[in-house]
Amino acid sequence: MKENLNELAAFMAVAREQSFTRAAGKLNTSQSAISQTVKNLEQRLGLKLLSRTTRSVTPTETGERLMALVGPALEQLDAGLAQIAALRDKPAGTIRITADEYAINAVLWPKIKGFLHQYPDIRIELTTDYGRVDIVAERYDAGVRRGGLIARDMIAIPISGDIKMMVVGAPHYLQLRGHPKRPQELANHHQCINLRLPTHGGFFSWSFMESGRELKIRGEGSLVFNSIGNVLDAALAGYGLAYVPQSMAEPHLQAGRLEEVLAGYNMVHPGYHLYYTSRLQASPAFSLLLEALRHRG
Repeated sequence: MKENLNELAAFMAVAREQSFTRAAGKLNTSQSAISQTVKNLEQRLGLKLLSRTTRSVTPTETGERLMALVGPALEQLDAGLAQIAALRDKPAGTIRITADEYAINAVLWPKIKGFLHQYPDIRIELTTDYGRVDIVAERYDAGVRRGGLIARDMIAIPISGDIKMMVVGAPHYLQLRGHPKRPQELANHHQCINLRLPTHGGFFSWSFMESGRELKIRGEGSLVFNSIGNVLDAALAGYGLAYVPQSMAEPHLQAGRLEEVLAGYNMVHPGYHLYYTSRLQASPAFSLLLEALRHRG
């Protein structure tokens, strides 16, 4: 029975990841071991479950039927074992969360540091991702996104206050290029350091409030990053203007390394929320983390 479960778990991991290498990483085993395990299952059943090429691994029609039959049962077993493990005196287990870089650095990590000291048997895995992740499909326990970007079928709790955005630049850059008076000047007269998002290959919008209405500007520049930390670093080095949360810029503003421009047009975005499905409500470890992260105004 144990061998059967191991084989099925290995097959499900490979089929979902469509890669022996990634599946091995998920199960903390070697690629050769997981390949042999799946091969043993195919030989025992006398059926081909995976189609293998040099570039891809995909389930066959039979493999897809097995996934549909076995997947829910394995998930129920995992959930049951997790609940049994949670009955121990000390809350324990792994909680996987996806969030963007700023949310991890400015919201999650400051609160999680103290939480882990208090509950050392709980393991938290944080993954940086700017996309709108399907936490069920990607097997995350929770995700973090700004309010208004979360699917309606999710449970969401606020974990931060609203986020004030600002445009900042290094003093020597502004001496050369001047201080913009209106957001529209950014498009043609300034180097804008952009943050690329994975969704549709677009950039993070530079949004402003003008006369009570939202205004979005597409500024061009010679630098694009997929990390907001790199965007800020480039602005500090004088390569252009950056559009960043106030809390990221504040220490550099106070030290004189950056100056704010367009202060009267600041956009304030809804704060971050932790979102999750109802299946985790029975986990003591997750409930404790929810309370530690919850924003209390």
